[in-house]
Amino acid sequence: MGHSVVNYTLTMLSDLHRALKKPVRERHWVMVVDQRKCIGCNSCTVACRAENVVPPGVVYIIVMEEEVGTYPNVRRRFTTRPCMQCQNPPCTKVCPVHATWKRADGVTIVDYKQCIGCRYCMAACPYGARTFDFGDFYTKDTPEFQPYESTHSYEIGNKWARKGQRSPIHNVRKCHFCLHRVHKGMLPACVATCLGRALYFGDLNDPKSLVSRMAVHYKGYRLKEDLGTEPSVYYLS
Repeated sequence: MGHSVVNYTLTMLSDLHRALKKPVRERHWVMVVDQRKCIGCNSCTVACRAENVVPPGVVYIIVMEEEVGTYPNVRRRFTTRPCMQCQNPPCTKVCPVHATWKRADGVTIVDYKQCIGCRYCMAACPYGARTFDFGDFYTKDTPEFQPYESTHSYEIGNKWARKGQRSPIHNVRKCHFCLHRVHKGMLPACVATCLGRALYFGDLNDPKSLVSRMAVHYKGYRLKEDLGTEPSVYYLS
């Protein structure tokens, strides 16, 4: 497993392109987070914000920080938390208009045209991985509103512009593993930007893929597995 950063990236891209040749139902997109390498730089959060034109109050991926150990032998531990893309997602079951569902490849998405903003799914998510778009802008009420805040976002394969009362304003939003990039053979923005090379992405159903080998070789664990949500994000600690 002793790859350089370049080799890791090339391996993931090779795995990704191989997976895209398979039918959607035969893929299972997952992310592996190596907590031993995460330095808490938040570059993943910044990259995600830029890629998906994320407004104030909306976040797709965060880095949680905690202190572990007993004084004086203490250290900081970072836990990167995107959407867990659960295989048994509690969020989809409570949506009264079926605006959120799990795709055949394991990624849960939200249909902004269908979402009514009731936020039931936010309450149901045990990971706090969903947030609400209240329609705020960073440069609102400043001397000059910046056009980049209303530029098009291509998430989930659609072209959205946050203007006025149009969707996704007043909808629930969440991480979707950058499917708009993945479908074009590119890695999710957070994975491609991670400075510590702590994030990995690929097809778990491919035993030759890097993520599959890492999850098995290093005995990856998942958050709140006891809830039966079957998360698609594995952690190495």
